[in-house]
Amino acid sequence: MQIVLNGANHEIEGEPVLARVLADAGVPERGVAVAVDGAVVPRASWGEHRISEGARVEVLTAVQGG
Repeated sequence: MQIVLNGANHEIEGEPVLARVLADAGVPERGVAVAVDGAVVPRASWGEHRISEGARVEVLTAVQGG
């Protein structure tokens, strides 16, 4: 199945659950926020949130600065 992960095409194999997709892509579990098709998915829901074909997944990292 194909999705778009941070603007790049990404192939998913196996169960299309957000937590698995993020782990397979090497995304850390802490310090990030994730949106699927423009809606933020709470971290507590990552294990149940299913990804559909063509979904747009954006991973945002918190950055400090001034």
